[in-house]
Amino acid sequence: MLRQYELVERVMAYDPEADEAMLNRAYVYTVQKHGTQKRASGDPYFSHPVEVAGLMTELRLDQETIITALLHDTVEDTLATIEEVERLFGPDVAKLVDGVTKLSKIEAMSEKERAAENLRKFLLAMSEDIRVLLVKLADRLHNMRTLHYIKSAEKRARIARETMEIYAPLAERVGMYEYMREMQLLAFEQLEPEAYATITGRLAQIRSSEGGQVDSIALSIKQALAEAGLKVEVSGREKHPFSIWKKMAERHVSFEQITDIMAFRVLTEEVPDCYKALGVLHTTWQMIPGRFKDYVSTPKSNGYRSLHTSLIFENSMRMEVQIRSHGMHQTNEFGLAAHWAYKSHERPDGQVGWLRDLIEIVDASHDAEELLEHTRMAIYQDRIFAFTPKGQLLQLPKGSTPVDFAYAVHSDLGNWAVGAKINGRHMPLRTALNNGDVVEIIKSRKASPQLPWLGFVVTGKARAAIRRAVRAKEREELAAIGRKLFEDIVERMPSKIGKKAVKDACKRLGLGSESELMAAIGSAKLDDRQVMEALVPGSAAHLPEPDRWPGQERAISIRGLTPGVGFHLAECCHPVPGDRIVGIRVPDRGVEVHSIDCLTLASGVDADWLDLSWGERTSGALGRLRMVLYNRPGTLAEAAGIFAGNRANIASLENSSRDELFSSYEVDLEVADLAHLTRIVSALRASDAVAEAERI
Repeated sequence: MLRQYELVERVMAYDPEADEAMLNRAYVYTVQKHGTQKRASGDPYFSHPVEVAGLMTELRLDQETIITALLHDTVEDTLATIEEVERLFGPDVAKLVDGVTKLSKIEAMSEKERAAENLRKFLLAMSEDIRVLLVKLADRLHNMRTLHYIKSAEKRARIARETMEIYAPLAERVGMYEYMREMQLLAFEQLEPEAYATITGRLAQIRSSEGGQVDSIALSIKQALAEAGLKVEVSGREKHPFSIWKKMAERHVSFEQITDIMAFRVLTEEVPDCYKALGVLHTTWQMIPGRFKDYVSTPKSNGYRSLHTSLIFENSMRMEVQIRSHGMHQTNEFGLAAHWAYKSHERPDGQVGWLRDLIEIVDASHDAEELLEHTRMAIYQDRIFAFTPKGQLLQLPKGSTPVDFAYAVHSDLGNWAVGAKINGRHMPLRTALNNGDVVEIIKSRKASPQLPWLGFVVTGKARAAIRRAVRAKEREELAAIGRKLFEDIVERMPSKIGKKAVKDACKRLGLGSESELMAAIGSAKLDDRQVMEALVPGSAAHLPEPDRWPGQERAISIRGLTPGVGFHLAECCHPVPGDRIVGIRVPDRGVEVHSIDCLTLASGVDADWLDLSWGERTSGALGRLRMVLYNRPGTLAEAAGIFAGNRANIASLENSSRDELFSSYEVDLEVADLAHLTRIVSALRASDAVAEAERI
């Protein structure tokens, strides 16, 4: 453990203007407050905040951060208060300590609700001052170093899992790779002890049997670069055990099949020397195609810069080489902390711009599960680079689509997207983007996000925005259905209803507005009796039962509402415009539309029934057919020709059975109405290629 004078000397060595008296006072304060408290290791508890402060000095952080590290557990674990900390050490330190204290509560609650609510606090605290995160990462790293002293295996596993899922990825996102690697290694040892022992054992065997091969290769690389006039430092190491295990799991390969276990790092004097060194290595040894990455010209979002390549050395041995300048290396290992000059309180916005996206996600998320899903997407995924037509560079997770790209540019652009050009070619919105793609979003201010987009977008920001827009559209359309039902209820009231009665009804029902009332009616949260009683108390006494459908004055039109949002077309009967339809209204699920002769309705569904109509100028629906084709070449093509000739698009096609003579298919067609579907069935039955055709 660092002694008081040692800690102060460390700070004064890189910051001679630091307040020595305040540093001494903070050290004494934490020792006094923690008193006789002990850690699981048996050490005095105050040894932990002192070691965390020591980690902060290694990053050459300012005195406020060092003092925060010393005090970070006092408010949570002792009788100290934020007010006392502010009086003794100032408002900035108090704010930082309060932020770290809130983050510490992540460990105190249980599972999704706990993690989501505290992740929310975590992100907000980080957005206000990133030093909160730096102290918390150092706190977690030291706790992981002493994790083996905790007797409970279950508690060790929980802390290790939390470290792997939250803290290590956050360390990576701010570029603190040294912290990330050590956290992953310590957590990996707890979570997968057998795999950890196997991989570290194999690495030890390689180390003992290779006879200095790593040093020999490093020397060969250095000599080749020296002959080209480059002054460099070269070091070699085995890949990180967790990295090897992850690669084995992702590629489903054994340890022996991992060909690039050795990795080498080349440190140059200047940035241009990186590219010169790359040219020397590629002309001296064969490079492996597809394994070169240039993070110098296009840095990662956390500021990481380096050239990565893989070479085939002698005896066909593969090796990974990273080339960077000394300045890049300092930034790469300690990331955002390396940028934090001890006298500068300016946040390097280029490195933590992703925090702004996280705060948007916090605001947009509907519940705990969504918040966790969206945030983990934003934090944990590997990145690709894509460009706007004007050359702006955007970093996105692997697998991102033009919709993700649009939301990354601006939320409005995502909401208005109707199409995309990738490298000048029109492509579907679900197309996965590749590194270097130039993406142009085609927009329309009349467009809105579509529910099916959730099936292919990968960024948390896009998912949160789409869900928010779809929920708003759903509320709007449920309110539209509710208003039609409300009008029907009002017609059955014994007296006329004015606006004041509606306003009073909202108050009686605890609803904030008339639109909320209509949405509650549309989503079956209120039945006729409740609405009547709210409008005019005592007016529902004459109703024998709350069953509305038989007494409905007129059919309710679903014209203008969006399938899948305002209502859902039942998959059991696939109603199309022209069918006689009824609706089943289930609380919080909207209206499900069935054809009147649907067998599901005969099974006695317990829900409100509505008399519905399609209305005029319907927008079409999916009709489902079963067709049996003769099993010979060209019959399926002929059936497809019939669909095309009748201007019907195939939504899905499934081969349900096949034998020597016949092939049976189920096909969903986009049709205008019942008459359109009937014409298609008739055309199929008239074809020599079709044995049977019927609607199902």
